[in-house]
Amino acid sequence: MGLLDIVPAGVVTGDNLRKLMNYAREHKFAIPAINCTSTSTINAALEAARDLKSPIIIQFSNGGSAYFAGKGLSNKNQEASIIGAVAGAQYVRAVAKAYGIPVVVHSDHCAKKLLPWFDGMIAADEAYFKANGEPLFSSHMLDLSEESKEENIEICLQYLKRMAPMGCALEMEIGITGGEEDGVNNEDVDNASLYTQPEDIWEIYKAFSEITDLFSIAAAFGNVHGVYAPGNVRLHPELLAKHQAYVHEQLKSENPLPVFFVFHGGSGSTEQEIATAVENGVIKMNVDTDTQWAYWIGLRNYYEAKKDYLQTQVGNPEGEGKPNKKFYDPRVFVRESEKTMIARVQQACKDLGNVERL
Repeated sequence: MGLLDIVPAGVVTGDNLRKLMNYAREHKFAIPAINCTSTSTINAALEAARDLKSPIIIQFSNGGSAYFAGKGLSNKNQEASIIGAVAGAQYVRAVAKAYGIPVVVHSDHCAKKLLPWFDGMIAADEAYFKANGEPLFSSHMLDLSEESKEENIEICLQYLKRMAPMGCALEMEIGITGGEEDGVNNEDVDNASLYTQPEDIWEIYKAFSEITDLFSIAAAFGNVHGVYAPGNVRLHPELLAKHQAYVHEQLKSENPLPVFFVFHGGSGSTEQEIATAVENGVIKMNVDTDTQWAYWIGLRNYYEAKKDYLQTQVGNPEGEGKPNKKFYDPRVFVRESEKTMIARVQQACKDLGNVERL
């Protein structure tokens, strides 16, 4: 039995999202969450997953959302980020079903200072739910890891109580992901904060479970955003096994992997690190830095190959009067970027065991 026997193609929310999460955990694979900033990057991620017969997660960061709406818009009070995230989610909903795969629409890292953005997206979810019986987004992420554990949990619970009736899942972070990404800079964070404790995971699990089971936890095990030289990052995904064992013991449950974990800072990780994380209950891994690089590589390679055709509108090695429009048409060079991004998304799917899952 494949995924399409239990969930439909297109955007999944509520019970269908729950089925997808359980299926991934049961079959020991994870779904890459691709940060997207445009319809082009969304299309590339969807095409990559379709061709591998895999589910995919499309996610929007705060800065990516503002970019999606247009750099010409003011982001005062997070207005552009709200507009862009909502427009991005609506676009995914418009095309996802045509790709024939289950798709999760997610928002990435929302720190405390960005809560007006989160409020705007939740309002859009509630309006969509009122009209369609499901939220606009599948899930959202609150990253309050820089706040105290108590405040982190308290704020998450406030939002979870609003989200749960709609069937909208919450991802939260406990412990800090180091490095820098999309304006969030944790390069100088204390090393101890990079490793979450089992007792913290249980406290979160217990509190959230009283409201819903639609939640996941981004636990820190040395994760760092971005790509760094080999040896500079020490990941310990085996720590997730201890977290699972601790929660399992508290629950006395049959399932040895009761917690849905998320892997942040996955770019540049080894295949073994990824495999260990998935083995210990990771069902989602964020991929951003590597796909940005892949998108650029496609454009760079195209320019280098066609450079002599891209200097003027008319005139190239084939003749002074030869037009170059077919070389500088954005549909041509943007497509080359999509091709290399597609390849990188597919590599992420393969690393996570997310192939032929439909």
